[in-house]
Parts: sequence; structure tokens; C-alpha cells
Amino acid sequence: MASSKAYLAYILDQLSELNGISVRAMMGEYIIYYRDKVVGGIYDDRFLVKSVKAAAARMPDADKDLPYEGAKEMLLVDNVENREFLRELFEAMYDELPVPKKKKHK
Repeated sequence: MASSKAYLAYILDQLSELNGISVRAMMGEYIIYYRDKVVGGIYDDRFLVKSVKAAAARMPDADKDLPYEGAKEMLLVDNVENREFLRELFEAMYDELPVPKKKKHK
């Protein structure tokens, strides 16, 4: 099941206090970037973030879920209505997120 554009729009609105948010559509789902690093995504109308220490510390009771078959477990963000929480979560996670790999030019 693909995620709805309405849910994507809602999440992006909730993240609007952060500079550097971008999105890439991928196979009916959406990858969320914060300052060019993958922080999570929207999968089946669920907002999931990478399971890094900072995220786990801020969401100790978060459900762990697979965004799709064969993927690594991610944390389900259930506090999406709290913009301040989301801002603090992304800022705390940033340093733990992997640096994007440079694309090779042919």
C-alpha cells in the first residue's frame, strides 16, 4: 500500500520549522531528508525514523517496525502532532545519521 500525498503534506507541515527538509518519492513511499541526510520516511502512511541512539532515547516506548520487506527496523513516530518534539528529534539525530555517499560520475 502506498502512502497518501495528504499524509506526506501533513508531515511536511509538521516539519516546517526545520530548515533543510527535503523529500524523495520512491516506489509509492517517501524518503525524508534533513540537511541532506536520510532521517526516515513515510511508509504505508506511517512516519518512521532511523533507529539511532538519539531517537531511541527520545522515544523509549516507540514501536519498531519494518518500512518494507528486507529493510532494517525503524522507529515509529507516534507524536507527529508535536512540532517542537519533531524539531528536537531531528536535531538530536542529525550527528548520528550517516553522511550520504558521493555519487560516482561516469
